[in-house]
Amino acid sequence: MAKVKYYYDEDTLSYRKITVDKSNYYRRILFSVLGIVLIAFFGFIGFSQIIMSPSERAQSREYENLKFHYEVLGKRLEESSNILSQLQERDNNIYRSYFEANPIPEEQRKAGFGGVNRYKNLDGFDNSNLIKKLTKEIDVLSKQMVVQSKSLDEIVVLAKEKEDMLASIPAILPIKKDDFYVASGYKMRMHPILKINKFHKGMDFTAPTGTPVYASGNGKIHRAQRSSTFGKVIYIKHGYGYTTIYAHLSKMKVKRGQDVKRGDLIGYVGNTGLSVSSHLHYEVHKNDRPLNPINFYYGNLTLDEFAALQKTSEQSQSLD
Repeated sequence: MAKVKYYYDEDTLSYRKITVDKSNYYRRILFSVLGIVLIAFFGFIGFSQIIMSPSERAQSREYENLKFHYEVLGKRLEESSNILSQLQERDNNIYRSYFEANPIPEEQRKAGFGGVNRYKNLDGFDNSNLIKKLTKEIDVLSKQMVVQSKSLDEIVVLAKEKEDMLASIPAILPIKKDDFYVASGYKMRMHPILKINKFHKGMDFTAPTGTPVYASGNGKIHRAQRSSTFGKVIYIKHGYGYTTIYAHLSKMKVKRGQDVKRGDLIGYVGNTGLSVSSHLHYEVHKNDRPLNPINFYYGNLTLDEFAALQKTSEQSQSLD
């Protein structure tokens, strides 16, 4: 039989029976049970830590530390891979495109490794899958970096060649633009001496005898000699298939085999060879085929000056 409990009511000056709310009663029981369970759980954890040997606790800490560092390494590998991907994209779409080099195929950049047992020696560890995954990612990233490094080495070579090529291609007028006017352009015309219709392979710049003549691009003097047709004439080999010719000179300032830079003085305007007046006959050849020299003055002409020069060359008469 359950005991009945009373309390003293000061208002009525009498004892009253204590009644218990069943919902509160059951709630107290539930909290008591939960408390016992939690105490037992944490007690077990603490006890298990107590009963672990020092070496086991050290191994546990080492394992957690190793796992943490693997996670950090994985994130760094992912960041490095993203950076490399951006570099690969710029390499193919900007660098190699600019230097007219073929892009590296995606399958070459991300080719896998042969052999199904490549990472067999990493089996048998507590974290073999994690170790194998990171090792494979490192191997793939390393290979992609090797491919990219070789590509950048190639780009450096191409850049040096491009720089040399841009400096070598004829790109300026052989006479200062204030010292001449155009007598004839690149076209068919009647030769003033031979009196035959003949294609004029260059441009004639009328200028006083003794007007300085300059190399239009870097190169090597191939010939510096006298010719029955061109009189005193200079040939410059610029490389990359380009050759320029400077004819009817009064005097030559260079010798065969000499290296010259764009803008170097090489001779003076004259009236030697088959020529009717003092002028410079100038030609540009690519792979032994003559080209219109007017397309190679972009280094020191504005658009308006180019248009005026082009118009004059189409209306003029040859002097040689």
